Amino acid sequence: MLHPATDILKKVVEKTGTPVMIYDEERIRTRISEYLDNFKSDKFETRVLYASKAFCSGYTARMANEAGMYFDCVSGGEVYCLTTNGVPVSKLYFHGNNKTPREITEYLGKGRGHIVVDNADELGLIAKIAEEEGKPADILVRVNPGVEAHTHEYIATATKDSKFGISIDKKDEILEMVETVNASSQLEFQGFHAHIGSQIFAASSFEGEIQAMFDFIEEMVKAHGVTVNELDLGGGFAIQYTDADDPDDIPTVCKRMITNCECQMETRGLDIKIICIEPGRSLVGDSGYTIYTAGCRKKTDSKEYLFIDGGMADNIRPALYGAEYQCTNLTRETEPATKNYVIAGKCCESGDVIIKEAPLPESYPGDLILVYSTGAYGYSMASVYNKLGRPPVVFVNGDSARVVLKREDYKELEALETNESIF
Repeated sequence: MLHPATDILKKVVEKTGTPVMIYDEERIRTRISEYLDNFKSDKFETRVLYASKAFCSGYTARMANEAGMYFDCVSGGEVYCLTTNGVPVSKLYFHGNNKTPREITEYLGKGRGHIVVDNADELGLIAKIAEEEGKPADILVRVNPGVEAHTHEYIATATKDSKFGISIDKKDEILEMVETVNASSQLEFQGFHAHIGSQIFAASSFEGEIQAMFDFIEEMVKAHGVTVNELDLGGGFAIQYTDADDPDDIPTVCKRMITNCECQMETRGLDIKIICIEPGRSLVGDSGYTIYTAGCRKKTDSKEYLFIDGGMADNIRPALYGAEYQCTNLTRETEPATKNYVIAGKCCESGDVIIKEAPLPESYPGDLILVYSTGAYGYSMASVYNKLGRPPVVFVNGDSARVVLKREDYKELEALETNESIF
């Protein structure tokens, strides 16, 4: 697996210390171009939405916005980050299964954007606030197409019992939601959203989703007279975490999706004006790396541990749902692997293991350990467990590097402490 030039990475470490998260800016820009250049059609408008939950920062917001991307956001905090960094609300799709009144009010107050509605209760709240505030919004209803993507149960989103959206079989409930939107003086129904999971390798999974959604939309249009202008197919595009991962390349997946959608529209006589996808992980995941400093080593009866100066506080994915990674010893990159280490963090949890089996050369305290493909959901899910503080984030572009998020120090960790009486 590839990473930026070792000498550049070592220079970053000299300036920032470890742990440090590093992004290859050129690689991210290449990924953005691959999606924008290949997910397009002369039959309908296409939109590529950056799924902000993968990694949300002002720097990435400005980069993606300047390239012409739209954005998927799921909280008031993400909306605030994007809009304060120049992204117009018209380019936002506001997701989530339980948007709060405050989030809805603030979002509507920023201008006319898209809201992806998860359930009838939420729609009622959105409609009420929109009427009271006199603020318009475009609405998509999220449905579960019932297509199985072979992912971990925590990241599969289209099963009938998922916490997200409404089963595609509950057509009466969906129609009632469409009618609620159409009855509002402020809301305008645009179409449907679907998402089948994350880390999806097989293009056939997306083809199954497209088939199911066009079956559904055809019935909505022809049997019930619903006007559908837009279809958002979600994301879930896989990346390589280990040598065992072999995802289809971006151009292939995009072109197959476009061809499939064009055929479905022509065959069924449908006129959908906008089709969207939402890559997040595949834009930044394998463009990001975390570098740690090795500390103590320890042998047990059957394992050899190599401890690092970070762990589940900066990458909870292995502990949360068994995510797998690979690493290299930057200090001894040219030496052959002779050991099989457990790469374990410094947090006070037995589950704080980043890699269960890492083939490395004999490694020593002070060596630099680089973990690949940590760019998605590493920093986004990072915590201050054990008061470790989140690591800095550095973007490398050729021979230059810039800190875009600084390290949380002890004083910043205590900045929210107070003794203020509230009644």
